[in-house]
Amino acid sequence: MDLFIHLTYPEDINMTYHKAKKAVIIAEKILTPKILDIIESSGARGYTVVPAGGKGAHHQHYTSERASVVDDFSTVRIEVIVKNKSIAETIGNKVVAECFSQYSGIVYLEDVEILRPAKFNSD
Repeated sequence: MDLFIHLTYPEDINMTYHKAKKAVIIAEKILTPKILDIIESSGARGYTVVPAGGKGAHHQHYTSERASVVDDFSTVRIEVIVKNKSIAETIGNKVVAECFSQYSGIVYLEDVEILRPAKFNSD
């Protein structure tokens, strides 16, 4: 017997996309707690943290699938969606000022469009 339950939310009725900003931070894993504190203090309601890998100016960065001598020095990608550019810039500027003086990392912003904007704003 198949049982299908469909939950609807009032905001799902009008599927309108809203403009928002995504801040993307690539950093050493050891910086994650500090970066998440910065994000949370900005009023953002959530974030995504995933292993990252690639090659940068300093050296090759491996994902967690490949052995790392010290796991804290592996690289993560942290994404946070916020309602406007000002909040995204504040997060990025604080991360650079407070975390990247002794560690490598990058920050960039992207334009995104989201459904259910109340999930991303902490008004």
